[in-house]
Order: sequence, then C-alpha cells, then structure tokens
Amino acid sequence: MTMLSRRRFLASTAGFTLALVVPTPFARAQGAPPDLPATPNAFIRVGADDTVTVIIKHLEMGQGPYTGLATLVAEEMDADWSQMRAEAAPADDALYKNLAFGAQGTGGSTAIANSYIQMRKAGAAARAMLVEAAAEEWGVAASEIAVRAGRLSHPGGREAGFGAFAAAAAERAVPQDPPLKDPSQFVLIGGTGKRLDSAAKSDGTAEFTLDIYREGMLTVVVAHPPAFGATVASYDDAGALKVKGVEMVRQIPEGIAVYARNTFAAIKGRDALEIRWDESKAERRSSSAMLEDMAGALAEARVVEESGDKGAIEAAAEVIEADYRFPYLAHAPMEPLDAVIEVKGGRAELWYGCQFPSIDRPTVAQTLGLPMDAVRINVLLAGGSFGRRAQGNGHLAAEIAHIAQAAGRDGAFKLLWTREDDLKGGYYRPMTLHRLRAGLDAEGRIVGWENAVANQSIMAGTALEAFMQDGLDPTSYEGSNDLPYDVGARRISWARVESPVPVLWWRSVGHTHTAFAVEVFLDEVLERAGKDPVQGRLDLMTPEAGRYRGVLEKVAEIADWQGRTREGRAYGVAVAKSFGTYVAQIVEVENGGALPKVTQVWCAVDCGVAVNPDVIRAQMEGGIGYALSAALYSAITLDGEGRVQQSNFDDYRLLRIHEMPQVHVAILPSTEPPTGVGEPGVPPLAPAVANAWRALTGQPVRQLPFAQLLS
Repeated sequence: MTMLSRRRFLASTAGFTLALVVPTPFARAQGAPPDLPATPNAFIRVGADDTVTVIIKHLEMGQGPYTGLATLVAEEMDADWSQMRAEAAPADDALYKNLAFGAQGTGGSTAIANSYIQMRKAGAAARAMLVEAAAEEWGVAASEIAVRAGRLSHPGGREAGFGAFAAAAAERAVPQDPPLKDPSQFVLIGGTGKRLDSAAKSDGTAEFTLDIYREGMLTVVVAHPPAFGATVASYDDAGALKVKGVEMVRQIPEGIAVYARNTFAAIKGRDALEIRWDESKAERRSSSAMLEDMAGALAEARVVEESGDKGAIEAAAEVIEADYRFPYLAHAPMEPLDAVIEVKGGRAELWYGCQFPSIDRPTVAQTLGLPMDAVRINVLLAGGSFGRRAQGNGHLAAEIAHIAQAAGRDGAFKLLWTREDDLKGGYYRPMTLHRLRAGLDAEGRIVGWENAVANQSIMAGTALEAFMQDGLDPTSYEGSNDLPYDVGARRISWARVESPVPVLWWRSVGHTHTAFAVEVFLDEVLERAGKDPVQGRLDLMTPEAGRYRGVLEKVAEIADWQGRTREGRAYGVAVAKSFGTYVAQIVEVENGGALPKVTQVWCAVDCGVAVNPDVIRAQMEGGIGYALSAALYSAITLDGEGRVQQSNFDDYRLLRIHEMPQVHVAILPSTEPPTGVGEPGVPPLAPAVANAWRALTGQPVRQLPFAQLLS
C-alpha cells in the first residue's frame, strides 16, 4: 500500500495535524463496487503537550472505536497509552469515508476492519516525521533515534517528547510508504489498554445530545401517525398553545411539531393536540395476518442460491420440514433519537450521534435549500444504537431540518423522541418467515436442503438501494446461503414483501434470524439422525470451513462438551459467521418454569487480529445479553387495526440484570486481518438456547420470543 499524494501539514501553536490517503482492498473484499476510490484516513493531532489525539471517523456508541483506532495509531507511533486521546470527526466525506461503504458512516462492524491499515500507516508516518524533525534539530542520523512510550531519545543523551518536535514535523514531507511493524513487535495491539471514553462516561463529563444547549433553543416533540402510512388530515392546536411554555405548533411531513421552552411543556402541548388522521393508505393488518401473507408470498420466492440435484429432497428416504417465525424488533437503545440544529445567517449546524453523516448532511442541505458547505454536523457520542441511527433514508436528519424550516426563522431547536415515540415509531428489524426442508437418506445423511425466506427489504427505497443485486437485498437473507456445511443439493430463495411499516438494520441484521433458522433446523435434523450436535456439525463442515471448525472445537473444549443433557441441565450449541467474524456458542439451560433459565454461556470468537481483547470480550458479552433479551422477551406486535401494542419497557420486556448468565469468552489467536465484533456475538445465542430448551423439554422452538410460546 502506498500514499496517493502528499498532504499539507497544518502548523499551529498546539502542534500539527496529519492527513494521509491510503488505499485499501477491504472495500472490494466486502463486495463494494470495484471502482470505489481510495478514501482518506482519520487525522492525527500531536499537541505541544505531547498528547496525541486521533480524530475518529466512526460513531462511538459503546462498541469501542475510540479505543481500537487510537490503539492502532499509538502502536505505530510507539506512543504511551496515557498520552492518547480521541474525538469524533465532523461530517466530511472527502476526509472520513468508510472504505467498506465508500461514504462516511458506521455500521456492519467495519470500524476496525476498514481502518486497520489506514490508521497504522498514519501512526507510522507521524512517527517518522517526528524522528526526522528530532534528527535535524539534534544533528544526528534519524536511524540513531529510538522511540519508546512517547519519548524520542538518542544514545548521546538527548531525549524529548513528541510535543517538542510537533511544529518542526509539520514542515516535513509525508513519507510515501512508511514501514509498519511486524506483529511480533506489537506492544499495544493485542494488549488491554483502558477505554478512552470510560472515564468521561463515568464521571458525567461525556457530552451527549441531551447535554447540548444553544441560546434561545426550543425543545420540539412531534406527534407521529398512530398507524404506519397514515397522514395528517387536519389538526387543532388551540389546546396545545394554551400550555405554558409552548411557543408554536407547526405541521411538518412527519406529523405535527410542538415547539416549547422545555421538554415538559412540549410533551404536554403534544398531548393537548387534536389531530384527525387519514389512514386510507395505512397498514391495517395484524402481525398474525402479515405472517399469513408472508407464507403465501413464499410461492413467488426468487432463488438466490441453487446447486445439486433439484429432486434430491423428493427422492429422500425421509423429509423434515419446519417453519420459523420472527417478530418485528425495536432497537431500544438507552438513548432514544434526538438531535440539535441551529440555523443562523444561511448556515446550519447540528449536534447529535450521527451514524451516517454522508446521508444526513445532504438531507439537511437539500431540505433547507442550502449548499453542502453551509451544513456542519458535529458528531457526538451516542447512547447505543444497534442500528437505529443507521438510517438509509436519513429520516431523523430530515425531521429536524423540517422542524427548523417550519419555524420560519433562524434559531436553535432540539428534537426529542421519547421512549414511546421510538418503540411505536417503526424502523424495526423486519418480521420474517423461514420455511426449511431437508431430505435424509437411509443412513441419516442430509442429501438436500431448502430455505425460503420472506420479509421486507431494508435497502429498497433508500440511498443504499444501489447495493442491491438485481432487485435482491442480501441483508434480508444473509447467512441462509453460503453455508459451511455439506448438506447435499441446496436451494435458497427470498420473497420480498411490502408494508408501510418502516424497517431498519438491527444488531447483526439478517443473521439475527437466519442463524436461528439454520442452526435450530440443523440441530433438529441431527437429532433425528441420532447424531451429536457438535460432532454432527464438524462432520458436515466443508474443507473451506476451517475457521468455523476452529471456533466450534474451541467452544466445545472450554465448555467441556459432553452432550445435550447432564445432571438436570441441557446444553445447546450454534455457530455463525457474520461481518467476517466466526463465533460459536454453547449455552447451559435450566428449567425456569415457563421459560428457560440460561445460567452459563461459552463463546469462542475468531475475529482475526485481536486489537483490544478487553473490548472484544465486552462486545461478545454485550451481544449475548442483547440477544438473550430479544430471544426470551422482545417483540413488536400490531393489533387488528395495525397499531403497535408496545410502548415502553413495561411491555417491551428486556433482560433484567439478575437474568444475565455467566459468560466465558475465548478469543482465537489469528494473523488474519481484523474483522467486526460489535454484532457477531448476537446470532448464535438464540439458536443455542432453543436447542438446549428442546433437549431439556422436548419442545421445539420455532418462533421467537420464547415468551410468545406461553400465549
């Protein structure tokens, strides 16, 4: 990899800022368009006080890019971890493109993966320039200078920190191809450096959208339609305007916006609105009716993968069939959607946890009729997302821009979604139906496999529709095709269904349901054939499935696998690859009465080079808790009028702290390039629990959540 061009260094009394351009093959490896241009990496700012600040192009929402990306820079600079800092990059496609997307955005567990070489190159270049500056000032050869723990030294007795040479380094040319360390030399990569954002989040100094206040700012809440696809027919704001603190009420495309001097007044004003809704184009079906329609749509499913004898299943000695049903799921992050906008003198500035700046910035500019360079987005920390802020249509950005536009004047406005707004407001993990069939020969070998999937497309109708392939949305069925198992002839198909209910990526996207359908059905087939779940999977794995095999063997080792049941407990296993990372999990389940009680989870993960093992473990643990919560309790359901029945955590049940199992994580050593960890811990958990529950009770689990089995 080589530098594409030389960039100017910006000198200041604080030090210097470094900007590099480094090409990478990552985007092509992930299936991005082959003509994707190389994209600039994040900046490195070296301060006169020896601090090194890494400008992070990925939204920090708890998954650890501040720490991981700073680690890569610090490693190649030979910096001391105590001097490292991180801050969010503003919206700027030209500088901060995600190389997996070709646009600025965070998602798909790509933060470390697409920046691994970029950030190391940046650190190596900065180190080389500081060394050259020191060599010139000291009158020695650059090769004689050593760098260790953020200090430059020479055998002659000279020593100084980075800051002493920051200004001089700013005048030097960028090395065209700075050498990178051999992994055997790593000091920080693979270590356990403390997270850079933990202290501020613990002592309250971390800044979130709720902490932003601008002079004269009004708080705004919006009355959204009660049914998806409904629109405002008419409204009366007289009652709202009588509420103390309410300043004005405006209709915007998203509903009716109430502007007030504080949150309490805004919500009370909204409660006092009288709105008549036009529901002629609204979704009026119930969840059960929608699932029935999905079953009918499977007859028109398009084939996405097919190989082998098409008649293999029909000719099999035994045929096994099963349907698996999955509800809509809300993301339910701790911080519901919010954003601040200030419009002044023909410019707009925004503050919020922006996950896709490349979509949001032009959305704001177009809505307000401003040139792109008149819109600035300050990316703040986000209190979780799990996909909720990764909006292909930029709907939050559009809504706050409409709010500013409808105000009819310059000013500052803070948009708040309540928990109820978020749970009832759509953008869910799609409701999905899987229909699977497998054929077994007389010896119990699988000779044929079919999986038909029906759900809505997330990409269709958004800025990301270009990633669809001949009308197929791969995120709708990913994980159901390209299996690691030899299951004979196979046929995978997808039926796209339509609904006004808006859908969005949910943590691990299509793998959330495909891993369940594949791994639970496979487990039932293996059980029918009298085979052990672990050994049966290993026996089916193809020669190309080496990394799948590695995590499965490792998790069986650390869990001391001895079969499906032992001493009144049951054990379930599942393995899945998502976002380039391989994860296998084994769960221990006790009979908790109506629902399974998960007491322990063993997890083996192969994510390539482990940049920060503590962050990886934390993400596996968090993914397991998130997945278990959804598997046991979570569902968004529509009643017979198309109304969402859930509104808050009292009826959208989440895992309680005492229900969190003990988690054991093993990270496989690897020299492969690093891959994602924010999402891959989720897919194997639910199928492992379902497999253990079937072993314990004899009850197959073919719909989620488990709580719905009680109804």
